[in-house]
Amino acid sequence: QVQLVESGGGLVQAGGSLRLSCVASGRTFSSYAMGWFRQAPGNEREFVAAISRSGTSTRSAGSVKGRFTISRDNAKNTVNLQMNSLKPEDTAVYYCAAGVMITSAVSSYDYWGQGTQVTVSS
Repeated sequence: QVQLVESGGGLVQAGGSLRLSCVASGRTFSSYAMGWFRQAPGNEREFVAAISRSGTSTRSAGSVKGRFTISRDNAKNTVNLQMNSLKPEDTAVYYCAAGVMITSAVSSYDYWGQGTQVTVSS
């Protein structure tokens, strides 16, 4: 069982930056690939970025490539999402998730946090 708690969301102007963090409970954090997803009102949950268990491999959606960076610290049971050059279309609730493999598929992740709101004003 893994419990995930996100933080770091907020209101930012277009072009600004935010850093999201997700802290996991339990001793098996390094056993899970981790992902960030987002969901805007009226939209389906979509993949943002994912990182392998060791942190050596990452994937990101085309819409955030070059602007968002995912990282993890297994010693601190933490996964981060550094978001730069934010755009109004990045506005959404952001969720972190834990799964057995690095993938963009929502259904492949077993544990989810409650989400943190990110709002980007124009």
